[in-house]
Amino acid sequence: MIVRLVSCERCLERFTTFCLVAAFAGSALVDLSSAEAQPAVKTPKIGFLSSSSPGPRRANVQEFQQGLRDLGYVEGQNIAIEYRWAEGKLDHLPELAADLVRLNVDLIVVPDSASAQAAQQATRTIPIVMIGVGDPIGLGLAASFAKPGGNVTGTASWEGPGLVGKNLDLLKQVVRDLRRVAILFVPGNPAEARALKDAPEPASKLAIQLQPLAIRSPGDLDGAFRSAATEHAAAVWVLGDPMFMDERARIAALALDARLPTIFFVRANVDAGGLMSYGPKFGQLYRRAATHVDKILKGAKPGDLPIEQPTDFELVINLKTAKALGLTIPQSVLLRADDKVE
Repeated sequence: MIVRLVSCERCLERFTTFCLVAAFAGSALVDLSSAEAQPAVKTPKIGFLSSSSPGPRRANVQEFQQGLRDLGYVEGQNIAIEYRWAEGKLDHLPELAADLVRLNVDLIVVPDSASAQAAQQATRTIPIVMIGVGDPIGLGLAASFAKPGGNVTGTASWEGPGLVGKNLDLLKQVVRDLRRVAILFVPGNPAEARALKDAPEPASKLAIQLQPLAIRSPGDLDGAFRSAATEHAAAVWVLGDPMFMDERARIAALALDARLPTIFFVRANVDAGGLMSYGPKFGQLYRRAATHVDKILKGAKPGDLPIEQPTDFELVINLKTAKALGLTIPQSVLLRADDKVE
């Protein structure tokens, strides 16, 4: 009896150990199964579509990326960005926009009017976030600034005729006896068409004649500057098409050879040797776009997010270029300058 009792006790110990091991293994399997059942966290994928090449946009794109990081999004870690660059070939934009739609991106970011229109033509459902697009209402991208109503929101860069007038007025203050200004524009750019439409009124008030010069390709630039000089233009106003960003160094050289002061909307042209720029602080607009991206990724509808207009503008003057042109910038203009390139 004693032997049998010991044997039963050993059996009981073995049975208890087996049950504990089985219970632990079962628990581990349940935990593993539970972990596998949890849905994987989806990494947001956004598209970035631009009509220009990457170089001129590099600094601004870095501002956009920093804006995302400030909100907790780190590219390559918890957010993916698909970049598409048309390299100045506007006819490539529809194909690039369609490619982003095929990738099923969560939204598309566009930094110019041509890419904004291409994106909207490609999709009416994927949200589109503009960065400093000129006159989005006039372009038909949205119903109103306060209530866009469709799939497009973001920031605009157009202040209306006031921005045109300020550019011409600055030229008038810097160039003595200014009577004629050549305007370089790209046909088919809707924002530039709006600028040309708004320009005659302030030009008339300033007693300035305008000489519009159409630039269809970079090859037209040499002839345009020759025409400006032949027609006795005293300055050149270069509008904001991405082509003029890509060709900024060449434009600066042509203007210097022709002894013609220039003014732009974007400071990158001044950094490259242009005389002056007056326009929105585009770096701020790029950072601000990250806020729109964040709101949309968290469930907001683009049609309910107001389109923001620029509030901060900057005047940048290249003093080295002014000296090369033999220009003395009036003290009143220098005091207004936000930055000077020396």
